[in-house]
Amino acid sequence: MAANGFRGPRQIWNAFRWSMKGLRAGWRHEASFRLEVCLAVVLVPLGLWLGNGPLEKIALVLPPVLVLSAELLNSAVEAVVDKVSPEFHELAGRAKDMGSAAVFLLLMMTALSWGLILAPRLFP
Repeated sequence: MAANGFRGPRQIWNAFRWSMKGLRAGWRHEASFRLEVCLAVVLVPLGLWLGNGPLEKIALVLPPVLVLSAELLNSAVEAVVDKVSPEFHELAGRAKDMGSAAVFLLLMMTALSWGLILAPRLFP
């Protein structure tokens, strides 16, 4: 629902609170999100340390963060689908599979980014 009134510090604070609520819900209810957070907690600092220059650092840090974002969106799609249609429906299954595929593609992008940047250093 769009806010029609003044958008000042209170609205910013509320948006922040809702975002934290979403992160807590992802952590509490989604095992995949917890696993990917653990992976990001390792990869983000490691990427900042191993990256040579700002572009490499971004190329190593951004993919794990995108994985977390996609996982939250995938979980949101799954929650809405389950709420709207608890029984199996082909379109509901397709929506869930496509969300999962988006997360998978970003995980592959993470592996590719890390491999392309770090492999030449490991295997000169």
